[in-house]
Amino acid sequence: MIAHIKGSVAEKFANSVIIDVHGVGYEVTLTVPDFDSLLLNDEVKLYTYHHVREQSEELFGFTALAGKKLFELLITVQGIGPKAAMAILSLGSYEEVRNAIANQDAGYISKASGVGKKSAERVIVDLKEKVGLPTYYGRKSDPETNTLPANDEALEALMALGFQLADATRALEGIDQNLSVEERIRLALKNR
Repeated sequence: MIAHIKGSVAEKFANSVIIDVHGVGYEVTLTVPDFDSLLLNDEVKLYTYHHVREQSEELFGFTALAGKKLFELLITVQGIGPKAAMAILSLGSYEEVRNAIANQDAGYISKASGVGKKSAERVIVDLKEKVGLPTYYGRKSDPETNTLPANDEALEALMALGFQLADATRALEGIDQNLSVEERIRLALKNR
């Protein structure tokens, strides 16, 4: 299993990039927001999901560990494969998608290419308890709303320590985001 890739962006295609790792190029499929954030020759670290089928192997990449974990949750839902999961994650930031699931917003999820109303409802039913509490109600309409950042280092550190996405989100809820990452992790572990 390829867990992550670290190298430079050698080429960009419609929805994938080739990451040059010491002379070896790995083609990695990305979500739209992640794809847009990368530039040619950028040094990047992508968390990857190695999908193996009888006829092919594919790498799906994410700039944040939270994105990979949300992807892994999405593909556990019946009828949601890797391509549909990537389409769902391409709707917005990882936190916006996670929040839409937590708020049971099937309309938002069904906007993804190849995801119908029934599949979106199945995602909500299967994952609403697994993704954690909403960090804001509804869609991101109020810029002053307290939300977790898309690449929250404290959230990723808690997940690296073995927390599930939902548990890590709950542990960080209510902790001031202006504190240092170390302090937020310490408070989250203390309040657990």
